[in-house]
Amino acid sequence: MPQQLLELDQVFHALADPTRRTVVERLGTGPASTSELARPFDMALPSFTQHLAVLEQAGLVTSTKQGRVRTYRLAPDGLTIADGWLARQRSIWEQRLDQLDTFLGTLKEKQ
Repeated sequence: MPQQLLELDQVFHALADPTRRTVVERLGTGPASTSELARPFDMALPSFTQHLAVLEQAGLVTSTKQGRVRTYRLAPDGLTIADGWLARQRSIWEQRLDQLDTFLGTLKEKQ
């Protein structure tokens, strides 16, 4: 499988989970520490850090460690591959709908 498809699969896999989507939305407002990100969720910290690892592996977030504090930041370029795929799909379906509209218009004229 080409590398780009693997990356796309990783992004969609990462975003398929509501916890990870919430983390991405939260990081849209600015960087946050692991504990700050975990606070709203009712789960053990090791379980939560697995979610962060999936997001980081997919290229959606980056992290830095200073002392004992790991801080996460949104990596907006990580969404580029998904955005490109969605744009291509949107274009295909818009073209198909335009063709259907034209076809239905010709049927109506014939009646």
